Amino acid sequence: MTTVLNGKRAVVTGAAGGIGAALAAELIDRGTAVVLADLSPDVSDTAAELGASAFAWTGDVSSVEGIGALIAFADDRLGGIDLYFANAGIIGPAMLGETDADWDAIIDVNMRAHIRAAQALVPRWQEAGSGYFVATASAAGLLTQIGSAAYSVTKHASVGFAEWLAMTYRDDGIRASVICPMGVNTNLLDDAGAGGGSAQKAVTSAGTVMEPAEVATIVLDAVEDEQFLILPHPEVLEMYRMKGSDYDRWLRGMSRYQARLNDQ
Repeated sequence: MTTVLNGKRAVVTGAAGGIGAALAAELIDRGTAVVLADLSPDVSDTAAELGASAFAWTGDVSSVEGIGALIAFADDRLGGIDLYFANAGIIGPAMLGETDADWDAIIDVNMRAHIRAAQALVPRWQEAGSGYFVATASAAGLLTQIGSAAYSVTKHASVGFAEWLAMTYRDDGIRASVICPMGVNTNLLDDAGAGGGSAQKAVTSAGTVMEPAEVATIVLDAVEDEQFLILPHPEVLEMYRMKGSDYDRWLRGMSRYQARLNDQ
């Protein structure tokens, strides 16, 4: 397949499975060389299945040291980075959480990992005159996440950070996109259902649960068009519009929806 991604070099985090693995596979189909990064050693098996254009890196992409090591690895294997997919994410604690440590972990993975990667990559992209940062957020970043304050807050932050990148560095040739799906058939969705909480029910009852490969195709089509807001579930746009048109009404409706889920 010949596309604008042909010959590009990409890093995808959270790539051992789920959306990250699907993005890596679709990128390779479009002619991109990819470093797959994940904390899980399973990423090596995922990369091996994708062939000679895939390289596995195992480590913590939420830390400054990890980001530095990942970028150095990508430079060595690929000769540079044209696109960075900040896809790694965790569901975090239920409700308000119980300790600062609960919040520290999800803030590092879902938010600071994006900031730290951009701090390392933007200067070199400015010098090169091009670069692309793609953040995996969630519909929760536009709406909210019933049952998890930390997930909702960090995904809002992910959307806000990508938006700021897209605006600030546009004239430098740098682009940014943010992915905001609802339910996708991944381990993260399974984690949201742990303990019988309402977070998973809120997602699965709101719309179709998509397969990662479907999401990857939609995402990369949008990236090729340099589209900022990527909505694999298009109905999220109407929900977002309803929220913005009458915030108080939306809050009352979400409260009733939460009550129904809790009753179930």
